[in-house]
Amino acid sequence: MSYLNTLIFGIYPYIALAVLVIGTWARYDQGQFTWRAQSSQMLRKKNMVIASVLFHVGVLVIFFGHLVGLLTPHWAYEWIITPGQKQVMAIVVGGIAGVMAIIGGGMLAWRRLTDPRVKASSSFADNMIIVILVIQLALGLLTILPTLGHLDGSTMLKFSAWAQGIFTLQGGVADYIADVHWIYKTHIFLGLTIFVLFPFTRLVHMLSVPVEYFGRKYQVVRKRA
Repeated sequence: MSYLNTLIFGIYPYIALAVLVIGTWARYDQGQFTWRAQSSQMLRKKNMVIASVLFHVGVLVIFFGHLVGLLTPHWAYEWIITPGQKQVMAIVVGGIAGVMAIIGGGMLAWRRLTDPRVKASSSFADNMIIVILVIQLALGLLTILPTLGHLDGSTMLKFSAWAQGIFTLQGGVADYIADVHWIYKTHIFLGLTIFVLFPFTRLVHMLSVPVEYFGRKYQVVRKRA
């Protein structure tokens, strides 16, 4: 089991990050035409806006919450907030965002899998990634249950040490989370797998920020005579 823990949480993260970076670069270089969200809003707009807003706002809050929470060193915030307080804040904010995202994601998944027009225009990757994201969101909400049993922030510090150790190329980082609850481990494993799938799905559109739009030249549009 020690070897398996090292493989999944000590080696797999680097494989996932390598596939994420190299695969994304290769797709942008070789297949820019496929670099789009492939929106299906024109096919069926019913409940699309509320589902999309709930999902995207919830996911963005969760993503940046994980990014800041895991990669910010303990010394950078210990003079403002304790680990326990930070964990309670993560439960409240993450819980609200998670519920929003899973409701919106569930609506989008149901629409994609059952609406004839949307289903016909969806690829296997489209269906797969939305289902995986909903499962990941559900796992994230489930992690709240074991977290309520230790609100001192100790487990959260383990995850921070693990994540920061990965990015600073430390050895033996898998040992930090060797004894945590299996729900956490499943959540982390699926999250790393989403990194692997990222370059091969519509998720790449997350990296497309329309910065040039704000500096573009005005376009004059005239009606035909």
